[in-house]
Amino acid sequence: MLQRQSAGTAIPTPRRTGIRAALLTWLALLALTLTGCGSSGDSSSSAGSAAAAKAPATDRIEPLPGSPASRLPATVRSADGHDVTVRSTDRIVPLTGALSEIVFTLGLGDRVVARDVTATFEQAAKLPVVTRAHDVSAESVLSLKPTLVLAETTTGPAEAVEQIRAAGVPLVVLDPARSLADVAPRIGKVAAALGVPAAGEELNRRTQQRLKKAEEGVPHGGGKKPRVAFLYLRGTASVYLLGGAGSGADSLIEAAGGVDAGKESGLKKDFTPLTSEALAKAAPDVILVMSKGLDSVGGVDGLVKIPGVGQTPAGLDRRVASVDDGVLLNFGPRTDAVLASLVEQIHRGK
Repeated sequence: MLQRQSAGTAIPTPRRTGIRAALLTWLALLALTLTGCGSSGDSSSSAGSAAAAKAPATDRIEPLPGSPASRLPATVRSADGHDVTVRSTDRIVPLTGALSEIVFTLGLGDRVVARDVTATFEQAAKLPVVTRAHDVSAESVLSLKPTLVLAETTTGPAEAVEQIRAAGVPLVVLDPARSLADVAPRIGKVAAALGVPAAGEELNRRTQQRLKKAEEGVPHGGGKKPRVAFLYLRGTASVYLLGGAGSGADSLIEAAGGVDAGKESGLKKDFTPLTSEALAKAAPDVILVMSKGLDSVGGVDGLVKIPGVGQTPAGLDRRVASVDDGVLLNFGPRTDAVLASLVEQIHRGK
């Protein structure tokens, strides 16, 4: 379902971790802007293009059956160098949507007392929001008396994170996931922090089985692999970026049987400003976008008007693949649905 962002919203600047962190910040701000807004369809997103489509709705979490057996206290190593002992998971605050997704899928959603603005799936929708544009409010978190806070190294500001830790709340920091290879370790680390390692193993088995099934859908006819360019678009803010090595999308594109066009053309950074020259060198057969990004430029009709896009093979054929913003780069329990959708979208019309 497509929704429109508010005009005039400025993209935040990176704090310490470069363009990728800025993109996460912008997605968070966009999610906050859209909170409470009605959705609106945009027929132009797929008009005139048999190859333009979105991933199926993935706004619900599918928890593991039953209630996971908990082993507490549990001591885990935080990515920021601290050894953290967790004695209770009665009141959990995950500070990213991706972490919330794992907690809910492990079967502990009823213990989550707050959410980050990027946790947009249905079961979390009514929880109080304790972040704004990827910045956490320590006061809001502490007011909920959490017994465990989960964060990522990109969570900030650092002062707020330290304020939560200084208050004596167990705070476990994880590295962000950047590829399919990160899915299993990430689930395992969250499960360990929650004291439910057996549930983590079960979820990993289920997730890997589903990922394998999605990969089995990749055509193996020996033909040319489609070249897929991941474009990060925010039209009202005039933000147009081309993904390269390390964008996260490269891992998904390759697993779906495609070639990441940006990476293949020599882009060694995760994202670089979009230019006609870069697009010409990438020469994508398919363009991959987030659904709200596609909406922000006026659908496929607006996308092909961006300088250089209309002259690529993808632009000439209007071959566009679209996946919901809230799941594309999460690398968690729902990534199999993302991968299956990409397989179907990028190979359609070959």
